[in-house]
Amino acid sequence: MDNSKDEDLIWEEVRTEHLVQDEWIDFRRHAYRFPDGTVFEPFYSYSRRNFVVIAATDIEGRYICVKQFRQGIREVTTEFCAGGIEKKDGLEKDQTEAALEAAKRELLEETGYISSEWRHLLTIPSHATIADNYAILFEAKNCVRTSDQHLDETEFLKVEIHTEEEVNELIKEGKFQQALHILAMLCSKYR
Repeated sequence: MDNSKDEDLIWEEVRTEHLVQDEWIDFRRHAYRFPDGTVFEPFYSYSRRNFVVIAATDIEGRYICVKQFRQGIREVTTEFCAGGIEKKDGLEKDQTEAALEAAKRELLEETGYISSEWRHLLTIPSHATIADNYAILFEAKNCVRTSDQHLDETEFLKVEIHTEEEVNELIKEGKFQQALHILAMLCSKYR
C-alpha cells in the first residue's frame, strides 16, 4: 500500500493548550491547519495510559466476565477484565511485554483467575479520532481460579461466567457495551 499520496491529508498542528494535565489524563485544546490552508479550532484530544483487555475463558471454554458500573453511560455493564498499564511501563505503542504483565495482573486482581496460555490478539488505537493511547487485546485460555479478588479502591465489580452464546445474547441486548471488548472476543474467535 502506497502511503506517499497521503501527505495532502495531514493536518498541521498550529497551537496546543493543555487544559488538564495530571497522572491520569492530558486533555488538550488544539488549533490545526487543514490541507486546504484553513485553520480550525477548537479541536480537543487527550492522552491516557495504554490499557489491556483480556478475553479469558475457563477450562470449559466459558468467558470470564465482570459486571461493573460505567459512569460514562451511567449503567452497569458486563464486559471482560481490563486495566491500565502502569505509567512506569511507558506510553509507547509497542509494549506487548509490559502489557502482558498488566493483563496477567488485572485478570488475577479482578477475578482471581490465572492462565498459562496467553496470546496477543491485537494492538489498536482506543479512539483514533481524539485519543493517542492504545488498547492491547489478549486472549487467556484454560483459566483456573486460584484466589479471591484483590480489587483496587475504585473497583466494585462482580465476576460472572458466560458461555459464548450468552455473551452473544448480551451483545445483542446491548448489555455487553464495550466495543473493544467485543473486538477482543471476535479476534479470539477468528484470528
